[in-house]
Formats: sequence, C-alpha cells, structure tokens
Amino acid sequence: MDGVTVINHPLVQHKLTIMRKKATSTAGFRRLLREISMLLCYEVTRDLELTMETIETPIVEMQSPVVEGKKLVFVSILRAGNGLLEGMLELVPSARVSHIGLYRDHDTLQPVEYYFKAPDDLDERLMIVVDPMLATGNSAIAAIQKLKERGANNIRFLCLLAAPEGIKNFQEAHPDVKIYTASVDSHLNEKGYIVPGLGDAGDRMYGTK
Repeated sequence: MDGVTVINHPLVQHKLTIMRKKATSTAGFRRLLREISMLLCYEVTRDLELTMETIETPIVEMQSPVVEGKKLVFVSILRAGNGLLEGMLELVPSARVSHIGLYRDHDTLQPVEYYFKAPDDLDERLMIVVDPMLATGNSAIAAIQKLKERGANNIRFLCLLAAPEGIKNFQEAHPDVKIYTASVDSHLNEKGYIVPGLGDAGDRMYGTK
C-alpha cells in the first residue's frame, strides 16, 4: 500500500506472534511491547537527517555524524500508546514527549478527547505518533488533527497492527502522514476490533480485563 511501511524484520514478527497468543501473560505482553517498540523505533527513524560535528576521540579529532535539527517528539495516544513510548524513549532518551488522551466510545466507535499536552514549536519538529492499534482509525485521525491545529507539519504514525478499514479512513483524512506498522491484518469485526489481532492492547498491557 502506498504510504504504508510494513516492518517485517524477523525479530519484530517473532515477538508479535507471541503477543498475539491469548495465553501470553500481562507481564510477558508488557515486556514484549517494550522490546518490539525499540525495533519499530529503529525503522521509523531510519531516514533522519544527519549533520557533521567535530569531536575528539581518545586517538584523534574527527568529523562524525549526529542527528540534525530540533529533537523528535514522541506522541503517545493514551493509554495504550505508553507501551510503545517507553521502549522508544530507551532508544531516544532525549526525545520530547506529548500525550493525547482519547478513548473510543464503544457504541459510536468515535474518539472522545480528555487530555492534550505537547511541547512548543511543533512546526519545527518531527512528530512520531504512537498507538498499538489502527482499527477504525478514528482516534489516530483525531490526534493528528489536533497536532496539525497546533502547527505540526512533519508527522509519522507508528502502530503494531493496522486494519485495512483503518488505513483507508486514515489516509483519506491525512494523506500526508506515513503509516508504519508491524502487520496489516485481515479486517475489523462488528465491534471494531482487528481480526485476527491481539485483543485490546491496553487491557492486555495493564491487566484490566
């Protein structure tokens, strides 16, 4: 699919398979989510621009590459997004963090916002929005619209699983935002869950169901 990058690294796919298993414990799911988020972060930041900096090694002075521009912003769609966020911050500890509180109304499947906090100068930063699931796409669409209203113009969306319906809705709303995912699954069921999926990522991560 145009605008969608499926991260099919063997370690990503192996960990995702274990996460899908119904028998995987809450502790195991949480640990795997942290591990897989580091691998996904590696891929979503693969093409960051670099600039050269003069440094001194124990042997000699040299020109060496560093990431150019203002620091990244990782945007977690609460609450499940925090599972991806934690692992990504291990890889990029200097990143800024934004939180967007959204929950899906189980009757209408529409997002309801309850919290928003972001750094300044969003127009000068790369925003990587994270949420484990792109199901209907409504929450991700609403979160990115909020960021755009604050001036963000360089945005990527990262998830574990995506449904074709969610991708379609997302790309119609935000054709300029690239999607990165570990898997594009079959479809959504009548309750808006991804099939085959892995259940509700937030519930499995926090043991709330």
